[in-house]
Amino acid sequence: MNPLSGVLGEAWQMYKTFAKHLLAIAFVIYLIAAIITALLALAGGTIGILLGSLVSIIAAFVLQATLVKAVQDIRDGHADLSIGQTVSEAMPFIGAVAVASILAGVAITIGLILLIVPGLFLITIWAVIVPVIIIEHSGALASFGRSRQLVRGRGWHVFATLVLVYIIMLVVNIVLGVIFSALPHVWGDGLSSVISGTLISPFLALVVTLVYYRLVGSGAPADGAGPYGGYQQQPPPGNASYGGYGQPPQQGGDPWSGYNQPPQGGGYGQPPQGGWAPPTQQVPRPDSGWAPPTQQVPRPDEDWPPPPQPPR
Repeated sequence: MNPLSGVLGEAWQMYKTFAKHLLAIAFVIYLIAAIITALLALAGGTIGILLGSLVSIIAAFVLQATLVKAVQDIRDGHADLSIGQTVSEAMPFIGAVAVASILAGVAITIGLILLIVPGLFLITIWAVIVPVIIIEHSGALASFGRSRQLVRGRGWHVFATLVLVYIIMLVVNIVLGVIFSALPHVWGDGLSSVISGTLISPFLALVVTLVYYRLVGSGAPADGAGPYGGYQQQPPPGNASYGGYGQPPQQGGDPWSGYNQPPQGGGYGQPPQGGWAPPTQQVPRPDSGWAPPTQQVPRPDEDWPPPPQPPR
């Protein structure tokens, strides 16, 4: 069964529901980065252009981390964090996201240049490194192994999902490029970049983050025994606290932890079946004249063993 079935539809529904919130986050970050980049380019010539490019790269990392945090926030159906709070909670992970993204970008580029297939393979197995960093608080290097572990066994499903997303992105960029082609070159490129980024980035973040949650939910095994049964995240409440049942045994029942019947089988103190009854202490009736046998102890002045008693 494909755990990613319907993930694009789910992402689209969330995109429409929280478009105002997600687009606002993307637009603010893109707009600030575009303004700073333009000012540096006008003020510093070649150096300014290089610095502007660096600002754009950093903004891209901030945007990735912030949008993943935003998706994590709205999965319960409510946007509990404001834009400022979302950015603030994502900031501690910017360094790890930057390192992981740069390393992944270099490796993927080399793989695409050499034989293409290795690059596509790396894109697939490292598809969820950013959600791993943000949601699991993973380190940059550890996120590669964790992402590969989650994707293992679902590679074709992940690859097909990514291909569909990149086709959607390509179509949107082409349409926006045609729309803004009538504007002057500088303005057309700038507006196209900001608007396309604002429209596409939230959807891409939704897809990647939902893919992460689907893979975790499908029971992707961990390489080692994690703190929660081999997973890095704590299972939902009531999942395995009582031997795999969501509720503890009921109280006030019987001596078998609230269940109506004692445990079956041997070894639990249940008497064997077949009419057996435990031995009872023999107590003489007053009118029977019977007395229980006593232990015979030899006296020093008599022979031992004693002679047999005649039958009564």
